[in-house]
Amino acid sequence: MRMKMTILKIVNWKNVLKTLGVLIVLAGIVGFGEYRNRQLSTQIEGQLTANTSEIQMKIDALNSTLAEIQSQSSNLGNTVQSIQSNNNVYSAQAGQISAAATTLYKLSKTDPQLLQKYSKVYFLNENYKPANLTNLDPNYLFNKNSALQINTQISSFLTRLLVAEKSAELNLKVISAYRSFGTQALLKSSYKVTYGAGTANSFSADQGYSEHQLGTALDFTTPSVGDTFNSFDKTPEYTWLQNNAYKYGFVLSYPADNKYYEFEPWHWRFVGVDLATRLHNEGKYFYELDQSTINDYLAVTFD
Repeated sequence: MRMKMTILKIVNWKNVLKTLGVLIVLAGIVGFGEYRNRQLSTQIEGQLTANTSEIQMKIDALNSTLAEIQSQSSNLGNTVQSIQSNNNVYSAQAGQISAAATTLYKLSKTDPQLLQKYSKVYFLNENYKPANLTNLDPNYLFNKNSALQINTQISSFLTRLLVAEKSAELNLKVISAYRSFGTQALLKSSYKVTYGAGTANSFSADQGYSEHQLGTALDFTTPSVGDTFNSFDKTPEYTWLQNNAYKYGFVLSYPADNKYYEFEPWHWRFVGVDLATRLHNEGKYFYELDQSTINDYLAVTFD
């Protein structure tokens, strides 16, 4: 009985020892695993820290590069904007130069006498004659057997005016146009003989002071009024001229109460559409403007 008990005790101790051994081995394995895990964790953390630091350095470097690029881009944008601004200035200057060149070219082709104030102000000498004169269509003349001429450059403007008034069922006729220095002298002399010098001076210009010598002044009438001009200002043709002549570049030279001659509703002068429109809109007549203002329109007289 005791022997059995002893044997059982020995067996139990062996089992205990085995179990302890297994536990010790397991503990060692677990401990080693834990140790290894900690070691690997430390290595990984170190590696991650190193990698993170390296990545951060690269990010910082990229940010720095990006900032530099942005700065360069901003500088480039400013440079482009400056260049564009300069180009705009140069373009504007080029446009001004081109416009000035165009104006100078037009002036070189335009008679400087055309817009001068010749009624008792400036003088045209006996040698002056428009560079080109054109015969008027006889259908537009009061006397179809007369040979009236005008400055060639106003021919198209006058034709459009006469066509327009015919479309309005009116009947304007040209009774006088270009007159040379000599012709004006003879006309004035005849008026002095007929009416006396004082009366003649009130409605007729001396030679050299007549707008007719420019070839851009015209006297209108109608078949009913004739060559006396009586009551021309009462005709529908005169009313039409008042309302429409400026569209074709013509203005009334001597309206009522002007300071130069008696009221001449029949006498119209070509000054260009731009200047005629200004005078019409402002309710002024040609001789009210100063000569320097008038001269600004010379380059566009035939535009």
